[in-house]
Amino acid sequence: MGSQTGEGRVGRVTGLVQSQVARYRVIHRGLLICLLIALATTFIADHYGGPTLLYALLFGMSLHFLSDNESCRPGVEFTARTVLRFGVALLGARMTYAQVEALGVGPVVLVVIAVAVVIFGGALIARVLGLPRDLGLLTGGAVAICGASAALALSAVMPKHETHERNTILTVVGVTTLSTVAMVTYPLIVGALGLSDAQAGIFLGATIHDVAQVVGAGYMISEQTGDTSTLIKLLRVAMLVPVVLVFMWVFRNQTAGDSSTGRPVMLPGFLVAFIALVVVNSVGLIPDSVGEGLSNVSRWSLVAAISALGIKTSFQKLAVVGWRPVFLMLIETGLLLVLVLAVVLYASLGA
Repeated sequence: MGSQTGEGRVGRVTGLVQSQVARYRVIHRGLLICLLIALATTFIADHYGGPTLLYALLFGMSLHFLSDNESCRPGVEFTARTVLRFGVALLGARMTYAQVEALGVGPVVLVVIAVAVVIFGGALIARVLGLPRDLGLLTGGAVAICGASAALALSAVMPKHETHERNTILTVVGVTTLSTVAMVTYPLIVGALGLSDAQAGIFLGATIHDVAQVVGAGYMISEQTGDTSTLIKLLRVAMLVPVVLVFMWVFRNQTAGDSSTGRPVMLPGFLVAFIALVVVNSVGLIPDSVGEGLSNVSRWSLVAAISALGIKTSFQKLAVVGWRPVFLMLIETGLLLVLVLAVVLYASLGA
């Protein structure tokens, strides 16, 4: 019996190793390209100055044709999604509860109000533009919370109809493109208005759609801005759970016969890992040397992820979806920008 049990364990381990090797063979080309861009842009930034993450984004965009390459696409997708989340999770090792507490109640209230205003505003603006309410709620949720991830999560609990998939794809493409534009332009607004690092972190974290672009824009300015913007952004990501629950209740009658909406709503794994590392670091269980090492791994992961994001970005795809849905997302983005900027400037948040 013992021999058979031992052989079974060896077989399971061997099968696991083989599956991981097979997975690496699928993703290694795209992953290595993203790592190569990370190496090149880090070298340029270290020797000639400038923001590493912006260089990585621009280099990646110049290689957009690789997103259509069958051998590279899986690795690019893996880097843009899994490596990004891994990098964001490791950022928790450099943050503590004291930093979160220092933000105060104001930023939390701002995030809750901003999410609610943009979602409801999106539904109203969609009706004015002659678009379905569902599209307004979907785009509003994507803009207000966490971009493409929110669009996919919210879409899963919304009623299915003939334009459902088209609306979801349109929202993902539109919000990703707008978020990339925001990553480049919002730091210019920060500089023009002379915002402090803390104010800039609150502004960027509360306005830019996707986690990747928030991290990129924040750390382009300073380490403090990057840390603050990541914390604020993760507060917005956490809002996904109550918003999904509200959407499930709003559409409960229309989705009653759809079993796909019966899945439990879970916090994203990277958010749970981030919070866990913050807790561990807050009680002093992470040595400085280990924390520095995790910070470096996080930095490389994020540069590689931004490279992948650049490869995936195509401004041409936005041109084929029609002007009204694009205009809807532009107004929602502008509404979020004006609301947050007004509060940051006039309520002295982060001052």
